[in-house]
Amino acid sequence: MAYPGYGGGFGNFIGQMPGMGQPVPVLPGGYPGHPAYLNNYSSAEGPMWTYFTAVAGPDGEVDAEELQRCLTQSGISGTYSPFSLETCRIMIAMLDRDYTGKMGFNEFKELWTALTAWKQNFIAIDQDRSGTVEHYELNQAIAAMGYRLSPQTLSAIVKRYSRHGRIFFDDYVACCVKLRALTDFFRRRDHLQQGVVNFIYEDFLQGTMTI
Repeated sequence: MAYPGYGGGFGNFIGQMPGMGQPVPVLPGGYPGHPAYLNNYSSAEGPMWTYFTAVAGPDGEVDAEELQRCLTQSGISGTYSPFSLETCRIMIAMLDRDYTGKMGFNEFKELWTALTAWKQNFIAIDQDRSGTVEHYELNQAIAAMGYRLSPQTLSAIVKRYSRHGRIFFDDYVACCVKLRALTDFFRRRDHLQQGVVNFIYEDFLQGTMTI
């Protein structure tokens, strides 16, 4: 059952951004803000493995500062500004299901897939190539990712992630990460899939304060 915050197609960009002429890639098998993870990448080859191992510690994982260096060196942000340390922290939190504060290579591959989809989505709505998008465009992007949110919730999100009336790429990605992480956290506890969950206080804090 689909209800606000979960959507129906769950994460598949529906062919095109609403009101936009540019197609957005469709990645099958995900849910809102959660592109499908294609587990067909060989760790023995390709740049992802090189970027990751260049900064990973002896335990084969990266913390937020190492992830920031890794993503900056990879150039995944393209012509946009590199990701801030705070955005990298919540990237790790999004996939840190055992609360170690670090990310292994499998999680890094999953993050890379999500970042690639979010970047393509941002490029599609940043038509003037200013590196920023307007409020209504962020609303369209959120809807295109499968989230069905009330105008009040969308307005609160836009105010949280905009600067001087514009949303920069780093803030856009931070918004996407937090939407996915909090939706994952909520959905795992919504056993009846009805949009209602009873939280124990510490469970609520653990799920929100770490993101």
